[in-house]
Amino acid sequence: MRYLFLLFLIFSCSKTVEDRCFESSDSLTKHLKNDEDLIIDNHDMQMQEYDVKRIIAEKPDYLQIVNLREFRSFKKDSIELNSEEIMEKKWKEYDSEFKIFNDKFSKQFTFSNQQKIDNILYAFGRNNLGFWLCKIENEKPSAYFLGLSFSHYYINEVQEKPIINNGFLEIEGSFVKIIKVPGLPGYDDYSAIEDGKLFKIKLDDLIKDSDSDGYNDIFENSFGLNPHNKDSDGDGTDDFNDLNPMFKSENNKFTQLYEMLLPDYGTENLRDNNYFFQVFISDCDYFHQIKPKYHVLFVSEDVKLQPKYVKITDVSSYGIDKIRRNKSNPNVFYIKQWGSSSMTDYSAEYKDGQWILKIGGGYII
Repeated sequence: MRYLFLLFLIFSCSKTVEDRCFESSDSLTKHLKNDEDLIIDNHDMQMQEYDVKRIIAEKPDYLQIVNLREFRSFKKDSIELNSEEIMEKKWKEYDSEFKIFNDKFSKQFTFSNQQKIDNILYAFGRNNLGFWLCKIENEKPSAYFLGLSFSHYYINEVQEKPIINNGFLEIEGSFVKIIKVPGLPGYDDYSAIEDGKLFKIKLDDLIKDSDSDGYNDIFENSFGLNPHNKDSDGDGTDDFNDLNPMFKSENNKFTQLYEMLLPDYGTENLRDNNYFFQVFISDCDYFHQIKPKYHVLFVSEDVKLQPKYVKITDVSSYGIDKIRRNKSNPNVFYIKQWGSSSMTDYSAEYKDGQWILKIGGGYII
């Protein structure tokens, strides 16, 4: 961790705010979407290079892997999961079966495999960041991140044995690889590399929260927060309640511009959804300083500085480009916003203390 921190300092000091936030080129055809496609392609190449031996060699230290003689195969689990008849039955039963989890967690996860031990309810959860163990004890909800990349680990939807056993989380699944579906940007499919795995994590390791901020150490290490300081950015708000826990929020015109371009979820109040995050790839200080309406995390553009988990797991589905200047008008700038299958090009004019945005182009696939 100290080594990574020193690298971050060196990286931060080597570039100015101008370098990190403004395009050096005047070309209006250059945009982050192209760069992001390249980054994703590079990630895809890295993911495709993974085989069983490499996945095992790079597995987290806290994870135990057992080869099963009898198991539910990836093919059986995934085919049944996609069966229209089974899916219809599943969703009819889902709301009632997991009502207490949906209520307590405000539908931040999709749940499966509920289990009760004494006065504690457990369920397996998934969201855009990955896999979680969700718990309700004395009416209080808690969620613990597993730190297993969904790029390499598939967890069976149907677990034929209890997921909590003798102080361990035990879940059956497979090693997989992601396959991009041609002609469908942003759509991923999976292929099994090897079936019949039991993934075991000791509960004491999983629930460990060294700074008692509400996020387990595995989560904080996976996304670059400080597991030994409940207020990673030192702004006076603990990470669990801080909408922007990695950086102190500031108030300047360029930060306001980035705030205007954040994905919009309408009137839905997401402030208290502590396990819902949008993850952005950016080194721009102005972007880092936003005051969002929901929880956000940032990943460095430099792959060498990214936590191991996000290097191999595509958790960023939205992005905002660096700012480009208009040489003839110092109050006009250009900036792009992109999603998994869309891109919008804006001109932004700062006038009378506020931004005026105009759409200049883009595409939706």
